[in-house]
Amino acid sequence: MVGCVERYLLEKIESEGTIHITLIDPEKVTPASASRIAEKTRSSGTSAIMVGGSTFVSTAHLNSVVKAVKRTVKIPVILFPNNVTSISRYADAIWFMSLLNSADPYFLIGAQVLGAPLIKKFGLEPIPLGYIIVGDGGTAGVVGKAVPVPYNKPELAVAHALAAQYLGMRFVYLEGGSGAKRPVPPAMIRAVKHYIDIPLIVGGGIKNRGQALAAASAGASIIVTGNIVENVEAKRKVSEIVKSIRNFRT
Repeated sequence: MVGCVERYLLEKIESEGTIHITLIDPEKVTPASASRIAEKTRSSGTSAIMVGGSTFVSTAHLNSVVKAVKRTVKIPVILFPNNVTSISRYADAIWFMSLLNSADPYFLIGAQVLGAPLIKKFGLEPIPLGYIIVGDGGTAGVVGKAVPVPYNKPELAVAHALAAQYLGMRFVYLEGGSGAKRPVPPAMIRAVKHYIDIPLIVGGGIKNRGQALAAASAGASIIVTGNIVENVEAKRKVSEIVKSIRNFRT
């Protein structure tokens, strides 16, 4: 069953074309700085806030960050978990994600089995997501023991994405890795989008409007940026990205 946050995202994509989501890594911020980032990016047109990172952060600190963001903005706050310790009762929803090209069953299904009862207990909205690491993969690839899809093998990304759709996942995420030297190539995005019927999220290595525009024009439904929101120019950069991708229909 589609929940309120998922419906909101789908309606935003339908009405606005490609949308932007801001990723806040709780390990890199204080609650106060997270609040400032959320407000700046919201006012620049970001559609939701994702909270999560690739490495461990205390649940208490995560809760503080999520609560600070929730107090500041009224757009959805979605957890982007790396493990069961990344589940906070104070968020609106959680990407219920499986790292499809992990060599470790824990990241395919083990963490999900452990986390599911907590998600139910906290009343979080789970949004099924197929997560695919490509290229360098960054820290997420190392921690998740992924076998990254090479940038020059879009057919492998297509196969993973189709598997996600056929398993019933309702979003696919192509992840280039936080701070990646280059973003996911438009040719790979285009190939995946051609074959799947569900929204495609692209993140990792997108640092400017040109890269965001390339991803949107290739078929990304959602653009995620994280590192660029950590500096003082966050508001301007997010605003530029949002303006460049708006009205692209995927």
